[in-house]
Amino acid sequence: MIALTLAEVASVVGGEVTGEPGVVVDGPVVLDGREAGPGSLFVAFVGEHSDGHDHVGQAAAQGAVAVLGSRPTELPTVVVADTRRALQLLAAHVVREVRRAGGLTVVGLTGSQGKTSTKDLLGAVLGQVAPTVATRGSFNNELGMPLTALRVQPETRFLVLELGARGRGHIAELTALVTPDVGLVLNVGTAHLGEFGSREAIAEAKGELVECLPASGTAVLNADDDRVVAMATRTPARVTTFGRERAADVRVEELVLDRLGRASFVLATAQERVPVALRLVGAHQALNAAAAAAAALALGLTATQVGEALGAVATLSRWRMELHELPSGVIVLNDAYNANPESARAALDALATIGADASVRRTVAVLGEMRELGGTSDAAHAAIGAYAAERDVDVVLVVGEAARALSDGAGDRSVFVPDNEAAAAWLRAHVGAGDAVLFKASNGVRLYEVPAALQ
Repeated sequence: MIALTLAEVASVVGGEVTGEPGVVVDGPVVLDGREAGPGSLFVAFVGEHSDGHDHVGQAAAQGAVAVLGSRPTELPTVVVADTRRALQLLAAHVVREVRRAGGLTVVGLTGSQGKTSTKDLLGAVLGQVAPTVATRGSFNNELGMPLTALRVQPETRFLVLELGARGRGHIAELTALVTPDVGLVLNVGTAHLGEFGSREAIAEAKGELVECLPASGTAVLNADDDRVVAMATRTPARVTTFGRERAADVRVEELVLDRLGRASFVLATAQERVPVALRLVGAHQALNAAAAAAAALALGLTATQVGEALGAVATLSRWRMELHELPSGVIVLNDAYNANPESARAALDALATIGADASVRRTVAVLGEMRELGGTSDAAHAAIGAYAAERDVDVVLVVGEAARALSDGAGDRSVFVPDNEAAAAWLRAHVGAGDAVLFKASNGVRLYEVPAALQ
C-alpha cells in the first residue's frame, strides 16, 4: 500500500486512533495475521466463529505495525464502527491518490465463467508493458476487491479487478468505490443461478459493470453472447467486442488444438492478423485470450505485443486447467477450483481432445457437485453426465451424494463413490499409464486435493 500515517488512515475512514497516530503503514494490508509483513496494516474482523482482534499478536510478530478494527488492541489501532466499510473507503482513497499522481488505469471484469483465467491473462499481458496489480485467485468479493486495490503503489499503471456477484447491486457497490476505465463482460451463464433466480437477473447484475463506466471509458463485450451484447445500450462508454463471430472487433480465427488441447489461433482485428499459440489447455481459453486482447488493445497495446504476451503465459491461478504429465504416464487435468455447467462442458471438451491422441489409453472424468444451481441442480448434473457420455469419456467417477445425478446422465460408464477419500482410493486402484484424468467440481467440494492420489 502507499505510505499513510495512522492519522491519515483514520481521517479517510472516519475512525479514531488509539496509540501513536504517527505510525506509518506502507506494507501489505491483510486479513490473516500469518500473511502480514513489515509495515502491514492488519484488518481485524469479528466473525461468527473467530475474532481477528485475538490474532493481533500473530500479525505483529510478522511485522504488522497497526490495526484497523472495531476496538483498541496492543498495536496502534484505527477504531471504526464498520470495519468492512472502512476497508472499502481506504481502498477507494488509495486508488484515487495513485490515479491523481501517476495515471493509474483501472480495468474491471466479470462474467459467469472464465473470470479468473481472463484476469490472469490480462494481468500478464499488461504486466509486460507496465507495473500491474491484478486480483489474486478469485479474491473478487466485497473484501477481496478492496484488498487487491490496496496493493497498488505509486508506480502502478494498471489495476485489474475481477468482480464477482451473488446478487443485484453487488457489482455496483464495488465499482462505486473504484470506477473502472475499462469494463469487460465475458458471458451470462448459469453460475449462481440458485441465488439469482434467472439468467435475465444474472445479466442485470453483470451489466452493472458497464453502467458505471465514464463516457471516456471502454466497454468490452462478448459478441457471441446475446445477453452481453445487449449491454451496449446500458453504457455511455465506447463499445468494442470480442468473439468468434465475424462481426466482433477482436476475433478468434483458424482455431486448432494440439494433442494436449492447447489452442493456437489467429487474433484478428480490422487492421491486423497475429498468430497466437497458447500454452493453456482448452478451446475455451482462446475466447478468454481474445477478451483479454480486446481490453489490452483498448488500453493502447499493439496486437503484436498482445499476441506475444498471451503466448508466454504458462500458468493460471491454482487448480484452473492445470495440466500435469506424471512420471507414471498418467495425464492429470486439474480444473477443480470451481464448476458450473458451462465450465464443466469446456473441461470435458478439453479431456475429449486429449483423449483423441493415440497415446491416451482411456479418459476418466472425476466429477463432483456443482453448487448454487438452485432447483435446476439435479437436471444440470444429469445433463453434464450425459455430455460426458456424448464426448465418449470412458469412465465418469461421480463423487458425493450431492452429485449423484451425474450418474443418471452418464449411464453405465459411471462409477459412484461417496467422498474424496473413496475417490482417491478408486483412482489408486484403477488408473495407470496412458490414462488422462480430469478433476472438476465446485470449490467447496475440495476435489482439487484428490489428484495427489495419483502422484
